[in-house]
This record gives sequence, structure tokens and C-alpha cells, in this order.
Amino acid sequence: MALHITGDPAADALLTENPLALLVGMLLDQQVPMETAFAGPLKIEQRTGAADASAIAHMDPETFLAAFKETPAVHRFPGSMATRVQTLCQTLVDDWGGDAAALWTQGDPTGAEVLKRLKKLPGFGEQKAKIFLALLGKQYGFTGGGWREASAPYGEDGSLRSVADIVSPESLAQVRAHKKAMKAAAKAAN
Repeated sequence: MALHITGDPAADALLTENPLALLVGMLLDQQVPMETAFAGPLKIEQRTGAADASAIAHMDPETFLAAFKETPAVHRFPGSMATRVQTLCQTLVDDWGGDAAALWTQGDPTGAEVLKRLKKLPGFGEQKAKIFLALLGKQYGFTGGGWREASAPYGEDGSLRSVADIVSPESLAQVRAHKKAMKAAAKAAN
């Protein structure tokens, strides 16, 4: 199953084939357009030659930051996000043998267990972890029991709330419209 998140076939192929790239894309998905965040892993790989957790974790932080800052920047906050990516990768090395997919494959976990594992990662709060779990279930083949419930409301069938629901340019537009409506409602409530 191929992901279609960024509109860039090479970036989407990396997300499809490399679980770490998908996890890093989710980490980067804040305060930038989704396409920019999820295209970030390809920029990192192209600029550093690294596509695995151990290599990224052990890179010189200044060298890694320089790669983040190259134009176009990987993220609008290159300093903090470069550090977060390296911290995430070090956590994966320390806790999961450097294997991002182990988060959702090791021990045949339920959706609730994967959610718990994701929430322990640096940079993954409740919402980000639920969205990522929904992405795994809807588009990445994760079938652990109760994943829809654990990722609610993002795991709901037919929802158009997050990156987990983007499968085409049309669904991207629908997710954007939903997010815009939610921001407007939150602003009106304040």
C-alpha cells in the first residue's frame, strides 16, 4: 500500500517504505503544512545520506542542524526540530533497537498498547500519537485489536480530520477544510 501525503512521489515512496521516515514526518507535523512536514524525511536523507535511526542519532548535532537549515529548510523551526528528530532517533535506538516499526509490530500489540508506546516518544503527545495510530491503521496495514477506538476520533471510518485520511489531492483539501473549520470554531469560542 502506497502513501500519498506530500504530492511528491519520491517523498511519498520513502514514507511508504521506511517506517522511520513516516514517524519523523509525523514528528515534524506542527506549525508547517502537512506536505512540508512529511517531505522532511526525504530532505534529511538527501542532505545527510542517513535514513535510519542509529545514523541520525549519532550524527554531529551541528552537521545535522546545517542540513535542516539548507534551503528549503526542513522545518520553519530548524534548531528545535533538528534536536527533536535526533532525540527521537536516539530513543528508538535505546528502546527499540533502532527499529521504528517495532513500536507497532513487536509483541503483536493492541491499538491501546501502540498508543501507549507512541506517547512515550519525545514530541508525541496524546493527539499526535492518536493521529499516528490512525495513520498506521488506515493506511499502513496495522491491524492490532482496538486501534480505531484507541485512536478516536481520528480512527473513525470515513473521517477527514488528519493526515491519516489523506489518500488523494481531494481528501487533502477536505482535511484542510475540516482543520480550518475547527480553528475557526476554537477561535470563536475564545
